[in-house]
Amino acid sequence: MKKQQGSVLLFDRHKYQWLIIGLIVTAVGFILMIGGGSDDPQVFSEDIFSFRRITLAPVLVLAGYGIQIYAIMKKPTHKGDKAPDKK
Repeated sequence: MKKQQGSVLLFDRHKYQWLIIGLIVTAVGFILMIGGGSDDPQVFSEDIFSFRRITLAPVLVLAGYGIQIYAIMKKPTHKGDKAPDKK
């Protein structure tokens, strides 16, 4: 007689929370990159070289991607569940 094995979800609640946090941090980084343009194409705007657009936004985007990779690679935590013996 074969034992029925329950399906195991790859992502649990904590992994989804980390994934959503990573998505939010990435989105904030991209939002901070917006702007800096000029209404008149003949006038150059120095706003494009601000700390926010050159340093802070790319760091947030990379941090968001790092959080998402962590969420994907993190081992799932199963409370009270033991892995079935393979025979």
